[in-house]
Amino acid sequence: MSAPTTLVVGGGGFLGTAVRTTLAQRGHDVVVPSVPWSEPEAAGAVLRAALHEVQSAPGRWNLVWCAGTGVVATDESAFVAESVVLDGAFGDADAPVTPGTAFFASSAGAVFAGSTAPPFDESTEPNPLAPYGRSRLLAEERFAAWATATGTRLLVGRIANLYGPGANLRKRQGLVSQLALAHLEGRPSSIYVPFETTRDYLYIDDAAAMVADGLDAVAAAAPGSTTTKIFASQVGHTITEVVDAVTAALGEPLDVRAGHDPSSTFHGTDLRFRSTVLTGIDDRTLVPFDEGVRRTVDAVRTNHHTATGAP
Repeated sequence: MSAPTTLVVGGGGFLGTAVRTTLAQRGHDVVVPSVPWSEPEAAGAVLRAALHEVQSAPGRWNLVWCAGTGVVATDESAFVAESVVLDGAFGDADAPVTPGTAFFASSAGAVFAGSTAPPFDESTEPNPLAPYGRSRLLAEERFAAWATATGTRLLVGRIANLYGPGANLRKRQGLVSQLALAHLEGRPSSIYVPFETTRDYLYIDDAAAMVADGLDAVAAAAPGSTTTKIFASQVGHTITEVVDAVTAALGEPLDVRAGHDPSSTFHGTDLRFRSTVLTGIDDRTLVPFDEGVRRTVDAVRTNHHTATGAP
């Protein structure tokens, strides 16, 4: 069987970079469009043209959407531009000659932030607390409508907290990386939620492999169908445990302080997950948490030393 052509949107980001590397290693012809994200209408037009080109190529095609706007604390107005991009990319979509397969990266933590009785699975009713979570649900619906209209097989991946080398340190997210960076820069880390707050941490390379397997898993689904799956390690770690793991990786105590931020009300206190959908994707040996933290800390240290010229 010939290798599929796969369009990776957001291929320069944290998840997108890992996914495109994994897919290329598996023989995909990976295409990463250059998108003018600061110009939403132009971005939508570029993506529409790129998608049309991929759909017109002979053989199988995939769309993997790893691009996203904002974080938990982002104001609702920031998501208006994303809607413009999606409308431009998918508006008046024509059905391709050959139905393809698509993956959309959503956020488990955002859509289940206010849900009760963890661990949460695919049957749990979403209950977002922040504009970010509500925007993820709207985007999921937009992708599902496009999939139905075009006969595309869609996999929506509600992904737990990603961590690992390569995270964007300029974003206010990624506790493991941010703790390490603050220590290396000689400043304290402020924690805005209780230290018993629990999250599911999924190592970036494991997530990318699961996305690739997910594309294969839904390739034989009914055209126009949407499958929603939680992508998670299915193990919870408290903030205290994360701090301890980063401390062990650095070999030095951290200066961690309790702080306050208005966005703290947007965070759920216990975001443990399990998956009951496409469970074969979860049947793998994941990178152990302590090992993943060590790799992440080593990468942050290397980048910091390179940027500052420190020994």
